[in-house]
Amino acid sequence: MSQDHEIALPPSLRLSGDGIQLREWTESDLSALVELYDDPEMDRWTPVPSPFTSEAARAYLAKARRGPGEGRRNVQLAITTDGGQPCGEILLFRCELDARDVELAYGVGSRHRRQGLASRAVGLMASHASRELGARRVLLRIEPANLPSEAVARATGFRLTDDEPLTREAKGRRVELLTWCHESGGTDLPSN
Repeated sequence: MSQDHEIALPPSLRLSGDGIQLREWTESDLSALVELYDDPEMDRWTPVPSPFTSEAARAYLAKARRGPGEGRRNVQLAITTDGGQPCGEILLFRCELDARDVELAYGVGSRHRRQGLASRAVGLMASHASRELGARRVLLRIEPANLPSEAVARATGFRLTDDEPLTREAKGRRVELLTWCHESGGTDLPSN
């Protein structure tokens, strides 16, 4: 597959490996979505609204389920251990600076942290993006104070780049994000 193409996001996606399954969100996941995002740590590190209500979850789910014909900009998958109850979420989206690159974002619910779920989900999705989608680079954008996300980046074979920090507006404040990269031509991602 050419390394100079624009990434096309799949209309649906389901991945499994390393003791986890990544699957599309369903209507029956609304309460799990509220539990996941209505959390102080998720509020601190994500642009998702807080408090995260059932109404916010419905709107978030509707946006996540938009198909490619409706302008799908990202893939949002529930992180599960068995295809059932969501423990977290991982997102895959085209990089706004270079259409040959993809970015990942993720979060794990408070009851499911410190089980290696984020590392396993990031490793699985990064491998898929490199091998199946032909991404030139797979990126993580992490605030310097977000030490747990830095640990996930290191555990999954990402390295801090010398790219200029990216500044984004989130919840009324300017957020500076550092770029972590896993080159698609590199070695396989280690699993956690």
